[in-house]
Amino acid sequence: MPELSHRRRLLVLAICCMSLLIVSLDNTVLNVALPSMQRDLHATTSGLQWTIDAYTLVLASLLMLAGSTADRIGRKKVFMAGLVVFSIGSLLCSLAPDLDLLVVFRMVQAVGGSMLNPVAMSIITNTFTDSRERARAIGVWGAVVGISMAAGPLVGGLLVESVGWRSIFWINLPVGLAALLLTLRFVPESRAPRARRPDPVGQVLVIALFGSLTYAIIEAPDAGPDAVLPFGMVACAALLGLLWYEPRRDEPLIDLRFFRSAPFSGATAIAISAFAALGGFLFLSTLYLQNVRGLDARHAGLWMLPMAVPTFLCAPLSGRLVGSRGPRVPLLIAGCAMTASAVLFAAFEGETSDTTLFLGYVLFGVGFGFVNAPITNTAVSGMPRAQAGVAAAVASTSRQLGQTLGVAIVGAVLASGVGSSSYKDTFVSAARPGWWILTACGVAVLVLGLVSSGRWARGTAQRTAEQLESVEVRQVVGASERA
Repeated sequence: MPELSHRRRLLVLAICCMSLLIVSLDNTVLNVALPSMQRDLHATTSGLQWTIDAYTLVLASLLMLAGSTADRIGRKKVFMAGLVVFSIGSLLCSLAPDLDLLVVFRMVQAVGGSMLNPVAMSIITNTFTDSRERARAIGVWGAVVGISMAAGPLVGGLLVESVGWRSIFWINLPVGLAALLLTLRFVPESRAPRARRPDPVGQVLVIALFGSLTYAIIEAPDAGPDAVLPFGMVACAALLGLLWYEPRRDEPLIDLRFFRSAPFSGATAIAISAFAALGGFLFLSTLYLQNVRGLDARHAGLWMLPMAVPTFLCAPLSGRLVGSRGPRVPLLIAGCAMTASAVLFAAFEGETSDTTLFLGYVLFGVGFGFVNAPITNTAVSGMPRAQAGVAAAVASTSRQLGQTLGVAIVGAVLASGVGSSSYKDTFVSAARPGWWILTACGVAVLVLGLVSSGRWARGTAQRTAEQLESVEVRQVVGASERA
């Protein structure tokens, strides 16, 4: 890809951020609309979980395929296709007559979404080649998540109260169309120097692993352990299949050699932990504010601002810290803040007081604001640029898998605690185990951030990058000789 002017690079960043905005906004807006959808569609707790997890599950399953496909056939082409499919899926969601079709249309949305964020991050990585400039760009990328968190609850609350929950999907259409036209005009095409072959067996194993694991977790409270045991066995078999099959391929869907880098492995595990905490946090908070406190969607959205605003403010600061001092400081701040927030709810029933509820939301917003930039920067910065799409897709997959598991596990724990009782009577006690799970996620971010950012970890990253580049060179030479 030719070198672009500074202004053109900023324009490309803005266009890529538009795709992140509609994907992130869709998620935060949907959380505010959950109680309204529950009443209108007569949904159970597990039904609400599926409206979120059907999307994140498909997204997690297809992200790596989208990343490698974009590296092979062209990132701009795949990115534009994702915008079209995501916009069509959003329109269908707004027309869904029942819960089952809404879940199906959310899956259509996810197919488009899988072609957006990892591909956009790959475009950014190949546009901003200077490490410090790239870290700042990723900080801006993280700030967009904060914008979506700040705007999502407010916009969603206003739309749900004034028009109805179906209108929350309409806001994706003008943004998606604008991003499509701007991409066509201003984003240059790029691809990896050498095309990677598809890996259909690996893709099927990934879908089987994520799908069966999520189904088993969500349905366990209602169906019972015996009914979901076969799905747990399928998940174990798929995991073992991936570990056996993928190392034997020259060009695997999941290159397990990436995980020889401690920072990359740490970033993957941190992404799962942080986004599991986010998914569980939003799920519990939304149901509590509307079903227990009795707030309408607009006022519930206002209550989410103490979390959203710090996320927005801290994300660019985190990007600058990563660029100047590395990922350790932002990760330690994130781990401490997220842990403190979850402990406030788990040990002290923080949601029962306005003061502690406000403080808990602020702490979580600070922690989540600091965690995004180091995850993304660590995942892509130590890898060869030719594999930027795959590396970014692994990081994005970890995020979506974490959010899927967070909603599934915390929702299952909540459903078991509430049982046949009303939310208002038993929610606080039933949610306490869920908050302890989120505490463990915060501690994981703290510990993994400490371990994966030291001198030893940086040494493993350097050795892994050298090995990957030497393998890439040998494969290119072999391909040219065969030609």
